[in-house]
Amino acid sequence: MKRRDFFRNTAFTALGASVLSPFQSIAGHRSTKNLSSRASKAKNIIFMVSDGMSTGTLNMANLLLQRKEGKQSNWLALYERNEGVRALMDTASASSLVTDSAAASSSWGGGVRVPNGSLNVNADGSFNKPILQKFKAAGKSVGCVTSVPITHATPAGFCVNSDKRSDQPGIALQYLNLRFDVMMGGGFEFFSADKREDKQDLFAKYRQAGFTVLQNRDEMRALSGNESNPILGVFYADGLPYALDRANDRVLASKTPSLAEMTKTAINKLKNNKNGFVLQVEGGKVDWAAHANDAGGLIYDQLAFDEAIGEAMAFALADKETLVILTTDHGNANPGLFYGNQTNKNFDRIQLFKHTNDWILNGIDKSYTPARFIERIEFAQGYAITMEEAKELLSHYESLDGDGLYNPRKLPFRQLAEIQQKHLSIGWGSMDHSADYVELAMYGPGSEQLKPFVKNIALHNFMLQATEIAV
Repeated sequence: MKRRDFFRNTAFTALGASVLSPFQSIAGHRSTKNLSSRASKAKNIIFMVSDGMSTGTLNMANLLLQRKEGKQSNWLALYERNEGVRALMDTASASSLVTDSAAASSSWGGGVRVPNGSLNVNADGSFNKPILQKFKAAGKSVGCVTSVPITHATPAGFCVNSDKRSDQPGIALQYLNLRFDVMMGGGFEFFSADKREDKQDLFAKYRQAGFTVLQNRDEMRALSGNESNPILGVFYADGLPYALDRANDRVLASKTPSLAEMTKTAINKLKNNKNGFVLQVEGGKVDWAAHANDAGGLIYDQLAFDEAIGEAMAFALADKETLVILTTDHGNANPGLFYGNQTNKNFDRIQLFKHTNDWILNGIDKSYTPARFIERIEFAQGYAITMEEAKELLSHYESLDGDGLYNPRKLPFRQLAEIQQKHLSIGWGSMDHSADYVELAMYGPGSEQLKPFVKNIALHNFMLQATEIAV
């Protein structure tokens, strides 16, 4: 089947497309009978990023959902129903073929490749104006929601200029002055006077500046649909809990919102602007789980991101003026489900998982016996490791030599993942980012202009032109 035929009968192609202009940097001519002579305009954009999503992550989440609930993920259902336009996107930064999240988000946010670690700051120190600042200046409402700190690299790449992505306390201050309409996620320590080195109480400063400040799920759910103040929601220290752990902990579920709930809340706030809105949604814990080779964390956070896609698509279907963009900033760890006599049985174990590897390992200390370690894993994930394997894992609590980026205690995430391979049939390529070309999908007005292969930086102008805002 030819690619141009595959996407012929989409839900939005009837809205029209131009042959070349105004999307010259990214558009490809698609000769289909359902396209009119003019590109369609998007009033709103929902830009959705499953951070660190290798292709295997998308695949395994869909497979698990099919086998557990008998349905496709929202993302793959778009492909199955021919209701989206699909492409590959390269992900390099200015300094490496393998990008980090700061440079990757800056490629979209500023339209220029910058060195890894930088947020819209070029190697010579010059700045690129972030795209949410451009959209806000044009009269649109703007915001970000994420499952990691709201000051983290991916949301920040749409919002600020900083030569160090690690300056999250400074990024929290920048957000105050920028007055974006909705910012929600984790990162309590970057706003709390008790945790900040400068002892500034940013929560108080935001309230004094007229923000509605939310710190738990109930406060978020109590919002009226006509909230006029800008919203800052900070619901947890560091990243929010993994979706799997949250689902099996009544306290976490009651206190912290899901990514889908934050997405729906943000849309309800932003949609009131007659000039439209632009929202970035990030499934940031997908990346953290990939860095940890944590299969349960990875797959269930990808599914939590997919639930957020469902909220975005429900709005877009009803609204008919919203461009939804689905992608990732880079691959990470390149996980996959591999063949063996027990592959199906092993993979199906994940359906019954109660907790992530993060929950398992961070709940253990040197006082644990091997037998107790075995019991903890069996409770959390339903299989038993050997006594020798438990002893080996416990030995790393003496040396604290574990790998993985988001692993401050240096726990044995890699070693546990290697043991799990025979129980889950999931293997890993590494514990870090890859240079893979990644999935990019669009739905809604303007999507008909997407080429089959694009550079990440091209999305900046694409979004501006889709909304008919001058580049």
